[in-house]
Amino acid sequence: MNIELKATRYMVENGIATISLHRPNRMNAWTGRMHTEYRHCLIKANMDNKVRAIVITGSGKGFCVGGDSRALEGHIERGAYDPGTPDDMPTPGYGIAQEFDANFAYHFGLQKPVVAALNGPAAGVGLALACFADIRFAAKGVKLTTAHGKLNLPAEYGLSWLLPRMIGLARANDLLLTSRVFLAEEAKQFGLVNEVFSADTLMDNTYEYVAKMIASVSPDSLRQTRWQIYKDLHRGVGESVFDSEQLIKNMMKAEDYAEGVSAFLEKRSPNWVLPTK
Repeated sequence: MNIELKATRYMVENGIATISLHRPNRMNAWTGRMHTEYRHCLIKANMDNKVRAIVITGSGKGFCVGGDSRALEGHIERGAYDPGTPDDMPTPGYGIAQEFDANFAYHFGLQKPVVAALNGPAAGVGLALACFADIRFAAKGVKLTTAHGKLNLPAEYGLSWLLPRMIGLARANDLLLTSRVFLAEEAKQFGLVNEVFSADTLMDNTYEYVAKMIASVSPDSLRQTRWQIYKDLHRGVGESVFDSEQLIKNMMKAEDYAEGVSAFLEKRSPNWVLPTK
């Protein structure tokens, strides 16, 4: 599927794909077109052998302030919710586990790590999008909110599942039941954000982190470990142990296992090969 990008931007450099939500005049407010383009970009990055990791950020001064207010007004006029997406939506990350075959949960089925760089406010669906990333960095003073309660809406896109697992029930209830605004610094205190940087250094620090990760960890280890993490959220410890034992047996036969051992013994950087499908 070929899609002209209007609400997003896509670039690849040094093995890192950057997807930028691109409606800066609307603080990157979420629309059906943006969601469609975003999925398209994820598939592109997921299938590109030159891409080792994915960074998500926003253009201008915002990350994503939630659903576009004009679209919200449109729902009132129609008397019903309309996501504004085509029937043949791209399906990144689908087919790995049944639990991942849903909006935004598809992030868990991707083959490559996803890092969110919150350069500005994230609200509602924007916060949910960030929470589905593996790692989150934010600029100092960035405002975050679940937002939904003040619009007579439920917790959006899995936030009621994500937040209790990420920061504990008490803190999750605070954020979900009040829809209050909180800052990046507080988010770091309770573990929702991994690190806070100045606005001027956010992207440089994000790319530095990702570059070190993909240089030191093999592509297949990143892929399999991500799938283990998110599958384990849905299964018992016995299944997790069994799956890890099978993966150990299989992955020790791969070239990157031998390369990893050699690099460790020779005290050098590893030269990873691409994982097989």
